[in-house]
Amino acid sequence: MEGLCILLKRLAYPCRYTDMVPRFGRNPTELCLIFNTMIDFIYDNHNHRLRSWDQFFLQPNQLYSYAEAVHRLGAPLGNCFGFIDGTVRGIARPQENQRVMYNGHKRIHSIKFQSVVIPNGLIANLHGPFEGKRHDSTMLQQTDILNELRRVAFHNGHPLCLYGDPAYPLGVHLQAPFKNIQLTPQMVLYNAAMSEVRVAVEWLFGNITNYFKFIDFKSQLQINLSSVGKFYIVCALLENALTCLYGNIVSEKFEVQPPSLQDYFQ
Repeated sequence: MEGLCILLKRLAYPCRYTDMVPRFGRNPTELCLIFNTMIDFIYDNHNHRLRSWDQFFLQPNQLYSYAEAVHRLGAPLGNCFGFIDGTVRGIARPQENQRVMYNGHKRIHSIKFQSVVIPNGLIANLHGPFEGKRHDSTMLQQTDILNELRRVAFHNGHPLCLYGDPAYPLGVHLQAPFKNIQLTPQMVLYNAAMSEVRVAVEWLFGNITNYFKFIDFKSQLQINLSSVGKFYIVCALLENALTCLYGNIVSEKFEVQPPSLQDYFQ
């Protein structure tokens, strides 16, 4: 329990280990060791929950219920059960491979993650870290998401899909906005309606940095000196834990209850 408290204190707001000494009664070296041990423990034991599609809340019947919730909220698609997007996380300027880590769109050195968000407010899938320069479609190719969707994303023989931004390729299990030069009024309405429900992805990205300010403090996120990628993945797991306990704006908007904390970590 002490280790978890030290972890949460450190992640909640960027602070020096010396600032934590009065609260925990341990020297900075011990605090650093405990923090890193907790990061490794949570990552090693639970990161599969963000990689595997063989979760009880990702079974075909569950996916179909998510698609119904998305459709009820006004989405034109009746078979969209979740949303996929990439997020850029700033890091300190690395000593090596600066071009590889530089994201030209955000104009920062960064790492990227690709996540799938479902209507119960959980981050159902998270892949990364990738180099900051990687395009969303490239990240998709480097993961096994499409193959997993071909395996599990069906209900009574009918395909279910994710919805992403225009950077993603169209397919049976992956849909994106119309991006023709000349859009018909129907296409414009479709894009607007799907965009309104897709904003849920951005809300969850914002939730992670709101709860865990540490991962938004770039000067402490130094590649090759700390486990920068693990930090974000652990924060995503902790965000899911908070969602299981209290829900969040996504689960409230779609009116879908997340699983209990015990069920999620069973």
